[in-house]
Amino acid sequence: MNKLVSALVVGFMASGAFVSAPALARIQPLGAAPPASPQTKGSGKTIAPDAPVPGNPDFKADNSQVQAQVAPPPLPPAMWDVPNALDLLAAINRSGADGLNPADYDPAGLQSAIQSGNPVLISTAATQRFNMLSNDLALGHIRKPARVDWFVVDNDLNAEKQDTLLRAALAQHNVSAALSSLLPSHPQYAALKNALAATSAEDIAKRDRIRLNLDRWRWLPRDLGNKYIIVNVPGFYATLVENGVNRWKQRAIAGKLSTPTPQLNATAVGVMLNPAWNVPKSIEKEAAGKKGFVPIKTPDGKRVLYWQQPPGPTNALGQLKFVMPNSKAIYLHDTNARSRFNDSARALSHGCIRTQHIVDLATELLGDDNGQWTPDKIQAALDSKKSVQANFVKPVPVYIVYFSSAGLNDGRIVDYKDLYGRDAKALAALKMRDGGASLAAPKSDVAAKPKPAQVANR
Repeated sequence: MNKLVSALVVGFMASGAFVSAPALARIQPLGAAPPASPQTKGSGKTIAPDAPVPGNPDFKADNSQVQAQVAPPPLPPAMWDVPNALDLLAAINRSGADGLNPADYDPAGLQSAIQSGNPVLISTAATQRFNMLSNDLALGHIRKPARVDWFVVDNDLNAEKQDTLLRAALAQHNVSAALSSLLPSHPQYAALKNALAATSAEDIAKRDRIRLNLDRWRWLPRDLGNKYIIVNVPGFYATLVENGVNRWKQRAIAGKLSTPTPQLNATAVGVMLNPAWNVPKSIEKEAAGKKGFVPIKTPDGKRVLYWQQPPGPTNALGQLKFVMPNSKAIYLHDTNARSRFNDSARALSHGCIRTQHIVDLATELLGDDNGQWTPDKIQAALDSKKSVQANFVKPVPVYIVYFSSAGLNDGRIVDYKDLYGRDAKALAALKMRDGGASLAAPKSDVAAKPKPAQVANR
């Protein structure tokens, strides 16, 4: 191998093709989805795909899709030397340790290009494989068509960042290290990776489950922040994490099978004390005209926009809800049926996350960073029976996720029930070379069968 490297390096130098400051033509990361097209009705008015109940404060449009900008002229193709190409080949062969399939990146093709001694062939083959592998390590191999109810925004890698990463890796001769830097930093990822290494190759089902959940971690931002709330729906728990340590953890109730909780991230800016509940359109018939519910009408009073349950002891949201606007109007909240937290299977809501002892969580967060909302002030506001918004000094990221396997502190792996049956489709995509990109429905089908609009406060 050393003789091969020496010979090819000499060939590169002699050809004049070797450059010390490589460049990469800008490309779009694999699996990037095009912006969704708005739907229109007979009136000609544009209808947002996730139109909320009018005036719903919990809705926020998803601005993750940015309008395409005019790209600068493409840079010259990157030129790889042999040591860098061999480093990439080694990284591809080690990708199985992260639950990926090395064969998806055609290591044999890269090896053949290296052996050819042709600088152009080597550079073309290496750049293509670097882009594929870096995309999968940073964003996950499974493409969006196989990610059911997934609305998390992950900006870890784009064409510009990928370009910069490749340039630096080639110049510094650390391709493997550059690729490793894309992996999730969360301890759970390391725990699952260790479990995969300890699992027999013959236990295919267990290995597949671990591989799937490793990929799900790659769907999330690499760094979740110093302080954040994470809700694992199949585990039915909400956890406040700070500096890598669980600071607060309590039981949660997630969406029932007919109204599953989506996967998303949002920013909680505070809480609403004594909240009113805007009844979702999907269950409006259960509330319309009944005691304890009031109609919210148009300004002229001629039409009911939605039904609302005012604050009070019977309010479905309990004493407070988190203010965390997002495109699905999903949030954490209290409940007036706290006995349900004792159930072992807690898939009971209309999609939102009912959280046990959520007043305690809010009290902690409102007091952080020298916040002015003391426990006495919070209690006084609750006793007033009036709706009051109390804001955190610093907003808190919230991640609602779906992991069917998780690592424990003692090194064991715990499996949760695949509550919504999402594993099978995602696992099938994981085993596909294109990550399930080809699972997307034809455009004609999408246009013919638009998804119904989402509703608020589920």
